[in-house]
Amino acid sequence: MTANLIRIFDRQFELLFDESTHFVKTLPPELLHRQAETEQYAAKSCGELILRSAAAVEQTFGGITANLWDDPFEWTLSEMLSTNERVLEYLDETEATRRRGFALLHSDQDLFKQIALPSGEMVALVELLLQTLCRAAHLQGEASMMLKFLKA
Repeated sequence: MTANLIRIFDRQFELLFDESTHFVKTLPPELLHRQAETEQYAAKSCGELILRSAAAVEQTFGGITANLWDDPFEWTLSEMLSTNERVLEYLDETEATRRRGFALLHSDQDLFKQIALPSGEMVALVELLLQTLCRAAHLQGEASMMLKFLKA
């Protein structure tokens, strides 16, 4: 059996990484962590949203590869990753973790194996990957919208 689903998921995560990398490379440094304040709330910055997107991927693949399900919150704070270059380094590290995870998948049948989440809930790997991809893409989209708002 060919690994068509694995290739599809791998490609979608790769595109997510490419888009985040391009976004950060073209983002004016002064806008990386600028927050837009509205009458209702202070919105997250472009940088924080991109970091949250990458952190979602890192958390999932850290869980899959090493059973480390910690939220990467502490090492993805804006203070720790304060420049575009540091954010790009983090994106590269996250991509390396994701690739290690996909290297463990040999056939599409692997995607239907159940995996235990920290909550004890059992979920099919395909469902976990889909949830992660959707969450990360959503956060990436929010970063793009924030940039448009800041440039307006």
